[in-house]
Amino acid sequence: MATAVCLEIGTKRVFASALDWPGWCRSGKTEEDALETLADYAERYAAVPVRAGVRFGVKAAEDFVVVERLAGNATTDFGAPAVPARAESAAVDARSAKGTAALVWACWELFDDVVANAPSRLRKGPRGGGRDRDKIVEHVADAETSYARKLGIKGIRDHAELRRAVAEVLGRRWDGTGVADNAWPTRYLARRIAWHALDHAWEIEDKSE
Repeated sequence: MATAVCLEIGTKRVFASALDWPGWCRSGKTEEDALETLADYAERYAAVPVRAGVRFGVKAAEDFVVVERLAGNATTDFGAPAVPARAESAAVDARSAKGTAALVWACWELFDDVVANAPSRLRKGPRGGGRDRDKIVEHVADAETSYARKLGIKGIRDHAELRRAVAEVLGRRWDGTGVADNAWPTRYLARRIAWHALDHAWEIEDKSE
């Protein structure tokens, strides 16, 4: 089965996101670069559905179908997928919601495992830039607190409890209406959260070598 992909096109960067696989999202300077990088990361991403108990086709990266092209914005060019796809505004049934929540949870588990096995000091860039492990963990936690507000989840200080609350909401059927003021569609929120956790998990892995 073909893998549905949306392309978010900024002036400097393009994000390619597999719409049914939260976290499988990569960027490049052009559409072709982004799709090529997305395919290159299929094997690395495969660990997520394994953890979630979701079947991931061995040929998932061999047949991409671009179903939407989205106009990016400054956040896109800065380095984050920032625009919900139209498909992500459709209602989500209970079965799909539970699968999505399981994939997001698996991304969190992978991130936590990577952190647990990484050194505290990470390799820096050629000019000495980049964060060490604990600063990345802090950044991810802060971002997830911000993302949770898009689901109407506020006031939870314990990060593990926050994740459980987010997963509970993502795992419910959604009728396509907002769940909070200025809410994001739940499928987009899942994609953004999962991308962020995996992006930094892979960064930590790459900089631990």
